[in-house]
Amino acid sequence: MKKKQKGTRKGFTTGACSAAAARAACLGLLNGSVPDEVESLLPNGQLVRFAVSDGRYENGIAHAVVIKDAGDDPDVTNKAPLTADVRLLAECPGEVLIKGREGVGVVTMRGLGLEVNGPAINPVPRKNIEENVRQVAGSLLASQGLEVTISVPGGDEMAKRTLNARLGILNGISILGTTGIVHPYSTAAFRDSVIQGIQVAANQGQDTVVLTTGGRTEKFVIKELPQLSQACFVQMGDFLKYALDTAVKEGVKHVVIGGMVGKLTKMAQGETITHANRNAVNTDLLAELATEIGVPEDVCADIRAAETARYAGERIEELGKGAEFYQALGRKVISTIMDRYQHADFDMKVLVCDFDGNKLAEIKQDD
Repeated sequence: MKKKQKGTRKGFTTGACSAAAARAACLGLLNGSVPDEVESLLPNGQLVRFAVSDGRYENGIAHAVVIKDAGDDPDVTNKAPLTADVRLLAECPGEVLIKGREGVGVVTMRGLGLEVNGPAINPVPRKNIEENVRQVAGSLLASQGLEVTISVPGGDEMAKRTLNARLGILNGISILGTTGIVHPYSTAAFRDSVIQGIQVAANQGQDTVVLTTGGRTEKFVIKELPQLSQACFVQMGDFLKYALDTAVKEGVKHVVIGGMVGKLTKMAQGETITHANRNAVNTDLLAELATEIGVPEDVCADIRAAETARYAGERIEELGKGAEFYQALGRKVISTIMDRYQHADFDMKVLVCDFDGNKLAEIKQDD
C-alpha cells in the first residue's frame, strides 16, 4: 500500500468532537454506562467513529471526553479534551439546552451572531450537538429535557494563542466547524476568523479596517494608528481576497494594508492569496519599479535575477532610493487592488515596514 503523503491527514473540528462527546454522554445517561467509542454524525452528513475517554455516569450526570485530533493541521486546539456532561431536565420536556463551561469562551461583543454573555459555540456546531443528542434520546425527550454542558479543560490557555480576545471572546476557545472536518494546512479556520474579524468591526460601527499579514506588521500598524479601536485591526494573513470581499460586503469605507516588501509585492502583482507556496514573487515587476525611479540597469538586472523581494529592497536602499522605491511599490499595490475593486466604495492606504517593524513608507490612494 502506498504511504500517504505527509501533511495530508484530515482531522476533526472542535464542534465535531463536542457533538461526539455529547452523543456518548447521552448514551451513558440512557444506558448507565458511557461507551468507549461512538459513531457520531458530522455537519456534512458523514458518520464517523470517535474514541471516548473518561466515560462515567454518576449522580444523574453522564460525562464523556473526546480528544480532538486535528490531523496534520497545525491547530492550537489539537489534543484538546472536548468534554460533555449531560443531565435530565424533568421540567423541560422536549428541550435540549446547550451550555458552555470551563475552557469554552464567553462572548462579550455583538457582531458574532452569538448571544452576548453566552458560550462561544457557533451555530453549526450547536445544531450538530443537538442533532446527535436527539438521534440518541428521541424517546426520552418525549417526557423530559436534556442539559448538555460543553467544557474544554485548559481551553483558557489555548485561547491565548488564538484571535479570540480580539473578537471579544474571553476565557476560552470557540467551538467551531461548518463541516466537521479539518483539512490539513487549508487554514480554513483562519480564513473564517479574518471574515469574522471584519464583520465584528463593521457591526461595532467602525468605518476602517486595518489588514495586516502577520504579528510583526500588526504591531507596526497599531503603533502607527493609535487612534483606532482594537476591533479595526485584523490579521488577514494570506487571505487578501476574503478580507477585501468582506470589507465590500460590510460597507467599510477605509481600508489600510500594512505589510513588508514580500507580501506587498505579491499584492502588487495581482495575487489575492499571498501564500509563499503559491506563486513566486515577480521580480520583473520589482525591476520595472526600480527602473521607474532611476535605479541603474545593472542593479535592475540583479533584482530581476534574484529570488526575493527583500533583495530588491536592500539593493535599492544601498543606493539611497529606498523611500522612492517603497512609495512606488505602495502605489502599485493600490492601483492593482483598486483596478479589481473599481466599483467598491472604499479608499485605500498602504503602510510599509521593514522586518524589525520600522516604518518605510505611507502611501495614500491619491498620492
